[in-house]
Amino acid sequence: MERRLTVAVEQLNDAQRERIRAAAAGLGLTAEFYPGAQAALPHVKDSEVILGSSPALAANAPRLRWFCATSAGVEPYLKPGAFLAPDALLTNSSGAYGVTIAEHTIMVTLELMRRQQEYTAIVDRRQWKRDLAIRSIRNSRVALLGTGDIGGEVAKRLRPFEPARIIGVNRSGRNPGGLYDDVIPVDRLDSLLPETDLLIISLPGTQETTGLIDDRRLRLLPSDAFLVNVGRGTVIDQSALEAALRERYLGGAALDVFEQEPLDPASTLWTCPRLLITPHCAGNMTLAYTVDRIVDLFLEDLRAYAKGNPLARSIDRTKGY
Repeated sequence: MERRLTVAVEQLNDAQRERIRAAAAGLGLTAEFYPGAQAALPHVKDSEVILGSSPALAANAPRLRWFCATSAGVEPYLKPGAFLAPDALLTNSSGAYGVTIAEHTIMVTLELMRRQQEYTAIVDRRQWKRDLAIRSIRNSRVALLGTGDIGGEVAKRLRPFEPARIIGVNRSGRNPGGLYDDVIPVDRLDSLLPETDLLIISLPGTQETTGLIDDRRLRLLPSDAFLVNVGRGTVIDQSALEAALRERYLGGAALDVFEQEPLDPASTLWTCPRLLITPHCAGNMTLAYTVDRIVDLFLEDLRAYAKGNPLARSIDRTKGY
């Protein structure tokens, strides 16, 4: 029987498709390309490998042995019954999004610290006011909650701004790549927050991270601290954050992710002061480099798969990462 690789990624260009096709052929797989999940669904019943962005594909592929998600987050693939073939491997594309999300993080951090939202409103009113007090990344005490690909890329880009220090927070307390001035385990987070001017969160959505930043921990931050979340919306108690901002506690916050998405048009967050909202676009596949990296990482794992070796981005479904 023909061994089929189904690719349902609309953002691929011709060169990227050809790379996948050639690599698959060399490994005994026939690659079939579709412009998205809906187009691919009628054709996945015989797929051995799928590269795509919809759990519906895994739910309709009885012969599936490996599903590679084009996203870094895999929460939709962890639900009961998500895979019609329960023993199929699951990998993600962690490592592809660090650059684009790090650039987004720097952008919104500077917007918050330099009060760009307020200056935009001033200009919209055709006023010439230029005396708003601003803050600087220079000499700020930065905490990065999450030291994976995203956290590391953020740390690299923060360093030239000369922060006072960059502290990483993770489960192990290890310092990946030596990118941080220090790294502490998450159980010491409470001691770090009072000494943090800028808290950047890039954690995945798991049982351990849900509600990690609650009202108590928000109030441990200095009252003029800034918070940026580009991980998962479930990490922060959204209502507690809104209350703190409306009470003028915290210097400001930028959220690219939310507890429920899309954000309800009726949500009071839209009018929350000193809150910068972006529609989960930090890690989108709209940057060409990101798509190139997704292809690179998939082909790396495809070669390992063909040899029967462990896949580098394999997900433990019980842990969620």
